[in-house]
Amino acid sequence: MLIIVIIVLYLMAIYPNTSRKDKLKPYEEKYIAHRGLFNNEDVPENSLKAFKKAVDNDYGIELDVQLTTDNRLVVFHDDSLKRMTGIDKILIDCSYDELCTYRLLDTDEQIPLFEDVLKVLKPTTPLVIEIKANGPYIETTRRVVEMMKEYDGLYNIESFNPFVVKYLKDNEPQIIRGQLSYNYLKDSNSKLNPIMKFILTYLLMNFINRPDYIAYECLNTSNLSFLIISRLYKAECIAWTIKSQKQLEENRKYYSCFIFDSFIPEK
Repeated sequence: MLIIVIIVLYLMAIYPNTSRKDKLKPYEEKYIAHRGLFNNEDVPENSLKAFKKAVDNDYGIELDVQLTTDNRLVVFHDDSLKRMTGIDKILIDCSYDELCTYRLLDTDEQIPLFEDVLKVLKPTTPLVIEIKANGPYIETTRRVVEMMKEYDGLYNIESFNPFVVKYLKDNEPQIIRGQLSYNYLKDSNSKLNPIMKFILTYLLMNFINRPDYIAYECLNTSNLSFLIISRLYKAECIAWTIKSQKQLEENRKYYSCFIFDSFIPEK
């Protein structure tokens, strides 16, 4: 009897919201360019140039939003500026004026304001906004939500941090929300404790935030919770990050939407 109770509780814990799948149909119809359509040579990731190129090629866009010390929303992935600018600083410790003095990968591109990125998108461009889990993530989420109230295009918001997703559920339930995850248990760089790694890997906090979709790393489709959510619950699942046409085809049986980089998907 105890085993049955545990199984039922587990199945309830990982159950996402499946009532708004129709809202995600536009994301199934276009491939989503990871951090824009970039090559990290003359077109850096998360740059205005990369986003314009993605729009021109009729792709959706995934991007990452962080907050500066002077409360400006900027689009940048890493915690540190080192990889993309050569400057050994943490982004959330910098003001926007300081960021304007740096360039992405020795190009003319700089770290863009989120509001400037929105200006280059079409209303029909499916947009996936990731709230970075570091720093003042609730304030970042709140400011993103406020900015998106003036935006007429397609968008949803996702995060690796389940409390960001919960904030959206509790305060902005009209916004489509997604839970990002992967196999934390194999991530030696993660500072999370083993229990939290297990909880996040197996999506055991879905009961507090009821995400509209699960964005899971495409290399970990054997995860039991992901398989149940994808196959049994038939929830919306987004693959990140597809790196080749072969990988794309292999993942079609698990996912209905695909975030890609490093290659151009066949139409």
